[in-house]
Amino acid sequence: MSLHNTNITSKNYKKLSIQVSLSGFSYCCFDTLNNVITSFKEIKFDTSNKTAKIEDLFRDAFKNNPELKGNYDDIMVIHTNNLSTFVPTALFDENYLGSYLQYNTKVFETDFFTFDRIQNYEMNSIYIPYVNINNFLIDNVGSFNYRHANSILVEKLLDNSRNDDEKKMVINFNPGNFEIIVVQNQKLLLFNSFEYQTPEDFIYYILFTAEQLSMNPESFRLEFLGTISENDPFYQIAYKYVRHISFLDVTKLQEKNSFSTAQNQKHYILFQS
Repeated sequence: MSLHNTNITSKNYKKLSIQVSLSGFSYCCFDTLNNVITSFKEIKFDTSNKTAKIEDLFRDAFKNNPELKGNYDDIMVIHTNNLSTFVPTALFDENYLGSYLQYNTKVFETDFFTFDRIQNYEMNSIYIPYVNINNFLIDNVGSFNYRHANSILVEKLLDNSRNDDEKKMVINFNPGNFEIIVVQNQKLLLFNSFEYQTPEDFIYYILFTAEQLSMNPESFRLEFLGTISENDPFYQIAYKYVRHISFLDVTKLQEKNSFSTAQNQKHYILFQS
């Protein structure tokens, strides 16, 4: 999806990606000539003030980070929420976007729905973007393209699963919710988003999903992305119940930036946008 203001500038080989959510945003700048990330920053909002409007939180952050107002050939905005689902192209009808989402999220008449085409895999990702954040950004950065975080995530995981005939489970772990993605040689077998409170919730969803797909905890591979680390109780409980557990390999991604392995796992989506 793209939102445009027309302005013609000479090419300066810089791209800005901004990953937005209600609790804050992160952004990075790419040097597109050399295909490397030149800078990166994460901004967390103080959400204790319940009356603060999201636009005002963004406005303050933009004031303090003039880099966001720089000149870029290309700006990508990534919407991060658990209001998304995937539909095969054969079953997809653009006129009924809301009906696909009603099975896994509460939808309202007033919601705005959109979708990303995932060209190579004959499917679309349908989601509810943050319209108020898009409107703020149109006024502040001009034209940009936008996608859902899960579209980028699933596409990259499918690309990486080429010629791998085993079913593999990947978990993208975030504060409060996580996604489970199961892939097998460029096929998406399952995508789901879960909210959790305790490590017990977390392992329940993993084992339940594995059971549904006949994946044996003794043999399938479970790989982690996101904000999880080895000494995390969530990692520990998965380690207890699933034999083959590791972090997703991000060495290829690290060749394009100077950030740590943990940061590349946490910002896997942003860094590949």
